[in-house]
Amino acid sequence: MTSRPLIGISSYLDEASWGVWAQPAALIPHSYVTAVTRAGGIAVLLPPQEEGAREAIAAVDGLLLAGGPDLNPGSYGEDPHPQAGPPSAVRDSWEFALLAEALAQDVAVLGVCRGMQLLNVAAGGRLMQHLPDGLGDTGHQPAPATFGRREVRVHSGSRLAAILGSADVSVRCYHHQAVAEVGRDLLPVAWCVDETIEAIEMAGRRFAYGVQWHPEADPSSPSGRRLFEALVEAARTTQRVRSAVA
Repeated sequence: MTSRPLIGISSYLDEASWGVWAQPAALIPHSYVTAVTRAGGIAVLLPPQEEGAREAIAAVDGLLLAGGPDLNPGSYGEDPHPQAGPPSAVRDSWEFALLAEALAQDVAVLGVCRGMQLLNVAAGGRLMQHLPDGLGDTGHQPAPATFGRREVRVHSGSRLAAILGSADVSVRCYHHQAVAEVGRDLLPVAWCVDETIEAIEMAGRRFAYGVQWHPEADPSSPSGRRLFEALVEAARTTQRVRSAVA
C-alpha cells in the first residue's frame, strides 16, 4: 500500500517563547500542517539551514513554500523600500535552494504568499515593494495580524481554475508586496479587482503554482481545500515515479 506523501513545508527562523524558554526557533503556523494533513499528506518541517536542500527534496514528495517576511530586494536588483520588512538571509537562500532542487527533481511546488513571490523572483521577476504606493489603500493587509478579504478572478482556461473549480474565488490575504514583473516561464492566472496579480503557474511543469493569498488560513473555503488536495495528489505521482525507478 502506498504511504501518504510527505509534504515539506519551509519554515520561519525567529525568536519565539514557549514555557520557560525564549530563543531562536524553527516554526510555522499550524494551519499549514492542518491543511496538508486534511488533504491526505503528512507535513514535514524544512527549517532554514545552510545546506542540504538536495537531500531534503529527495526525501519529500511535495514542497510547500510558506508565507513569511519580505524577500531581500537585492535578490531582484533593488534597494529596500522604507516600508519593507527586514529580510532573513538564511531563509531566503535556503528556500531558493529548495525551489531549485524541487524543479530539478520534478517535485510538486506550491508557493503561498511569500512563497509565490519567491517563485517569481527565482524566475527573474520583480516585486512591487509596497502595494499602498500604487493602490492607495491597505486592503490586502488591513492591519497587523489581520487578514484582508479580496475577490479574485482566475483565468478560466488556466490549470489553476480547473483545480479550484471556479473562475471567481473569495480569498484571505495578508501582503503588502506583490508581483510587479512576471518571471520567465511563469503565467499570471489570477487577479484581484484592483489588478494585483494573485496567482501564477509555471509553464511546462507538472505542478508548480503560486498564490498570493493564504488558503491554509481559510479552512472553510472549497477552493483552498482543492488546492491542497491537488498538491497532495501531485506528490503521490512523485511517489509512484520514484518507486518505479527505485
